[in-house]
Amino acid sequence: MTNTYQIYLISDSTGETLDRIFTAIKAQFKNINYKIHTYSFTRTENQISKILIDAEKYSDSIILYSIVDSNLAKYLAKMSNGKNIPCFGVLGDLILSFSKLLNQKASHEPSGQYALNEEYYKRIAAIQFTMNHDDGNLVKELNKSDIILLGVSRTSKTPTSIYLANKGFKTSNIPLVNENSIPKSLKENPKLACVVGLNTEPDRLVDIRKNRMNSLKETENKAYTDIERIKKEIEEAKNTFKKYKWPTIDVTRKSVEETAASIIKIYEIYKQNG
Repeated sequence: MTNTYQIYLISDSTGETLDRIFTAIKAQFKNINYKIHTYSFTRTENQISKILIDAEKYSDSIILYSIVDSNLAKYLAKMSNGKNIPCFGVLGDLILSFSKLLNQKASHEPSGQYALNEEYYKRIAAIQFTMNHDDGNLVKELNKSDIILLGVSRTSKTPTSIYLANKGFKTSNIPLVNENSIPKSLKENPKLACVVGLNTEPDRLVDIRKNRMNSLKETENKAYTDIERIKKEIEEAKNTFKKYKWPTIDVTRKSVEETAASIIKIYEIYKQNG
């Protein structure tokens, strides 16, 4: 029987960084049973002591931590070592290495990445813009977009837009029913913004749409999930993207994160070319 590892994620901030790191780690192992214990805003020795008391209860505890206060990080490492609990810091060595390379002392300030600076407010503005320009809304303001996503229904336009917004990109998305559904301003000026077409394989789209219909308890709209109609939709979308020379991404086997990364690369090329 496989052991269940108790994974302790200890952070002096929100814990978002640790969560992503562990997600990347676990993806490399096919067989791993685990239970996550998340501790955010951990900033005192007393808090750490209480966490370790809990971790001691299990024989398969593992600690990952991101604590920028070097004294507190050393305390955690020392106490964990004394209790024979594997303990790994994910920022300490990197911060020290960068400090040496930059010849600059690190601030060791918890939640430093969440400072209310210009970059933060730019990201909030992008999120607000993207929410207001979802699903073909406010097309008169398309020229204010950094990125415009086009695609037939259920090609992950909205979640991809939101992810891009969190990266600071003002993103509009437009459902592509046919060429007539493209706003006039965009047809007249295909390079109005960085436009990217999203497409997928017909069989996969059928499954996604059926799941969507089931969740809505909708049974009457048979055409929405008809394979032949979907094949035609996708072929017409491909022809439209080709006509206006818009780059396309097949999202069939891509996560939202992977799709967004590809879009950002396209955007960078778009900006370089003016």
